[in-house]
Amino acid sequence: MKKIFFFLLLIVLRSSAQNTPVTFTAEQDHKNMMDQLGIIKLRPGPSGNDKDPNHANYDEALANPFPNLPDILTLKNGKKVTTADAWWKERRPEIVEDMDREVYGRVPKNIPSVKWEVKTTDREMISRVPVIAKQLIGHVDNSSYPQIDVNIEMMLVLPSNAKGPVPLLIMFGPSRWPAPSQPNPAQLATLNNALKNLLSGDPALKAIFDEHPGYNPVTLPAGTGFAFGPPPAPPPPTPDIPGVAGVNNDPPSVDQLIADGWGFAFVNPASIQADNGAGLTRGIIGLVNKGQPRKPDDWGALRAWAWGAARALDYLEASEPGVDSKHVGIEGVSRYGKAALVTLAYEPKFSMALVGSSGQGGAKLSRRNFGEAVESLTGGEYYWMAGNYMKYGASEAGFGSRNAGDIPVDSHDLIAMCAPRLAFISYGIPEKGDAKWLDHQGSYMATVAAGSVYKLLGAKDLGVSNDYTTEKMPPVNTPLIDGQLAWRQHDQGHQDQANMKWFIKWADKNIGHAVPSPGR
Repeated sequence: MKKIFFFLLLIVLRSSAQNTPVTFTAEQDHKNMMDQLGIIKLRPGPSGNDKDPNHANYDEALANPFPNLPDILTLKNGKKVTTADAWWKERRPEIVEDMDREVYGRVPKNIPSVKWEVKTTDREMISRVPVIAKQLIGHVDNSSYPQIDVNIEMMLVLPSNAKGPVPLLIMFGPSRWPAPSQPNPAQLATLNNALKNLLSGDPALKAIFDEHPGYNPVTLPAGTGFAFGPPPAPPPPTPDIPGVAGVNNDPPSVDQLIADGWGFAFVNPASIQADNGAGLTRGIIGLVNKGQPRKPDDWGALRAWAWGAARALDYLEASEPGVDSKHVGIEGVSRYGKAALVTLAYEPKFSMALVGSSGQGGAKLSRRNFGEAVESLTGGEYYWMAGNYMKYGASEAGFGSRNAGDIPVDSHDLIAMCAPRLAFISYGIPEKGDAKWLDHQGSYMATVAAGSVYKLLGAKDLGVSNDYTTEKMPPVNTPLIDGQLAWRQHDQGHQDQANMKWFIKWADKNIGHAVPSPGR
């Protein structure tokens, strides 16, 4: 009997261990993927510090070691693509397969469903426009693996006086109330009286209130919302820079959208998938893998964030008649700019994107030796990408060594996957903080090269040639927005707020949206 008992106990313990999610540090997860791929050593990425011996290259003479990009309109068998039908049925599927396998990873077939819940609704004001804000949670079905919960956080904001469905921009970032409604003076007095009564139970605090009978612990400083104590000091003004036009006086992006009659939503990427390697056995990736480490072609965080944004759009389409679901865009800056471009490329329901300062893994050409490099991601933010992407940073491996020139696709292919939908590639300037590291010229080259697909599909590109080897970026603040593919480098830093008005103007023209009159 004892033997049978211990045998059954062993079975239970093993089953429990198998059901427990693996807990790796980022270093352990990275090493696990290297072992799966047979990689012995990775090349270190370049340093962003110009004083370091291995600093990043910023010399254009050395920037193009692999000057020829994979031909975007040539099939793997060498046949040229000359029709839209051949693009959709032959060339684009080839590109998607390479992107899936080698760069961003595959979305699993057994992906669970999402059920959305409205948690709270608030009536707010944004730039004197009344809006309705809804806090939503997308509960991912975890019945197949209850040990991991995934709840997608979204804040939806729509103008309350709109006469019909409005276009909407989903923005990657924290899911926050944009302008929480505040108590009126009578309600504020009630709050202060209640707090004073509560705090006066402490003799020391009562003595302070007795000495300062007019003091209120809760104040509502203009523009700062609910707060204790005096309002914070305003931030110092952004210094001007000689030779660079002005400073950024643009209103917040959400104010610009609402003023133009748009809605917007914040989707929190961290609620979909953690922005670190240790989180790969949790979040939506971990849920689908039942808490086990990824395989080499499994999706990374960028694809996971894109998947989550698409589920938010599913909800808008099914449950929000105030949203023009045919005209929903996606926006993000930096790593979320990468995610915005990946979202538009892979998720066909999105009609447009504003891609801000996306760099390596986004609009920047991987084949460029300028600033951030493939090795920056294979050794650092590897979890954004498929595990297979690490092969292209390998200096020693069972398969030899590989580099950026061996990747079968590049960022011009990713941008072309968006065609003919609206893609606006946005950057700032290094002088204001949009670092050279991002390789603005390399991103412009990729956008130029992608234009040939836009033209093939009957859309308009940037209006320049598609020769990425000779085209140079236009001057700062020069909008190239006459087509469905757009570019503008603004004169500010690591943000896209300074391009928001240009994006809205461009999108309105393309989707036929009219700015509401003041009386609407």
